[in-house]
Amino acid sequence: MSEVTKNLMLFTGRSNPVLAAKIAELLKVDLGGITTKSFANGEIYARFALSVRNSDLFLIQSISAWSDGSVNDALMELLIMTDAAKRASAHTVTAVITHFGYSRQDKKSAAREPITAKLVANMLTVAGVDRVITIDLHQGQIQGFFDKPVNHLTALPIFANYFVSKGLENLCIVSPDVGRAKAAKKLADMLDADLAVMHKSRPAHNVAEIAHVIGDVAGKTCILNDDMIDTGGTIAACVTTLKKEGAADVYICATHGLFSGRAYEYLDKVDVTEIIVCDTVPIPPDLLTGKLNVVSVAPLLAQAIGNVFEGISVSELFDPDFAL
Repeated sequence: MSEVTKNLMLFTGRSNPVLAAKIAELLKVDLGGITTKSFANGEIYARFALSVRNSDLFLIQSISAWSDGSVNDALMELLIMTDAAKRASAHTVTAVITHFGYSRQDKKSAAREPITAKLVANMLTVAGVDRVITIDLHQGQIQGFFDKPVNHLTALPIFANYFVSKGLENLCIVSPDVGRAKAAKKLADMLDADLAVMHKSRPAHNVAEIAHVIGDVAGKTCILNDDMIDTGGTIAACVTTLKKEGAADVYICATHGLFSGRAYEYLDKVDVTEIIVCDTVPIPPDLLTGKLNVVSVAPLLAQAIGNVFEGISVSELFDPDFAL
């Protein structure tokens, strides 16, 4: 009997093919051929163009809206690609979820609410996902919603490298709320910066009220860090408060730039020096003309995929000292 060799195969859905192409280039592999389309009634279809039997498949997908589809389309497409791969006798299927949609619905905040992040985890498991690689979940405990391995990466070192390259001084890292304080402290340690925390309340969904700032930001260059920018309401309120408290300059960095609706137009009007996001979700080119800059997570994800495939520890990629 001939010896079985490991075979890495990389495929992408339709939500973020540009990032997938960058990852493939870094791994020196070709993106596999796959047909994905939506029928007239909205149903989604997927078919692999070549044999995936006994291969280790990595499916790259952002569970977020793109130009031709919704967040629900992205999720359903990932589930259907996974099912197709398992039925085609793939050895393993790893879902590389660059943005984990529904992650904010991770607990019951009121009676009769769902825990949708757990539901998504169940759906992926039932579809046949063997492992998940993702980056900057809204809350780390979402890893526990899976009974499969989850490699939870962070973009904090990427942001740290970016700000070091700018040579900024008198820095203060600002968390937009108490829940983000731990991550903000890690970024502050990387940059040898001070730390401040905003006190925030939410009277309704996508509505934020900033009460006050815990920490001294007067005269400092503040870097406001969050896991995502959606409608921009929280970030705008934080920037306004920081400026009232005497911050000299305000930078915003967030892993996932969703920019729902007119969020970017809203943020472009506030007194912020620069907005930095990652390419975990596709950013429309017309937004890249003002304060917005994009840094890539492709090197981080490529190394994680390579390590998983080769059976090498991924823990070094969780280390704040990891540098690209």
